[in-house]
Amino acid sequence: MRQNGKKFLQAFIASICLLLLGGSVFANDAYEPVSGMRLAPYGKGEFRRFGFLVYEAALWGGANPQQPPLALQLTYKRNIAGQKIVDASVQEMRQLGASEQSLKVWEVQMSQIFPDVKPGDQITGVYKPGGAVFLYNNREVGEIRDPEFARFFFAIWLDPRTSAPSLRQSLLGTKSS
Repeated sequence: MRQNGKKFLQAFIASICLLLLGGSVFANDAYEPVSGMRLAPYGKGEFRRFGFLVYEAALWGGANPQQPPLALQLTYKRNIAGQKIVDASVQEMRQLGASEQSLKVWEVQMSQIFPDVKPGDQITGVYKPGGAVFLYNNREVGEIRDPEFARFFFAIWLDPRTSAPSLRQSLLGTKSS
């Protein structure tokens, strides 16, 4: 009985620590989203639509947080169908100048990767020099090996022409750009 109580107390303390940390891997320490890729924290921010919190975002990067390697983690706060995530990504990349031919290919690829999400779910995109790897709740769910796709996909958040400039500023830790 005493042993079970001790294990319970240890588990309880660990749970409280996780709650205090916000359940996120974003801390002052490096993050290793994929084996052998250690990244430094850059910034955090929120994405809202019509006043509603859609997701929280956290960015980790290497020497330059706008070029690979980097990781962008979105922690969702609402139920969103995977196809809506794909559609929004295509729309944003279109506005940034991606070709219609490329968007058609990328839409199919993203549709096979992005799941429906619910509050608390995380999708992490890892930008590597040769493309992008995606994690869903810290488990790899797909990869698109196309550097042009990766450049346009991460530009959704990091390009100066983003549709969410205040989120970009929060992620990059800048006042303006």
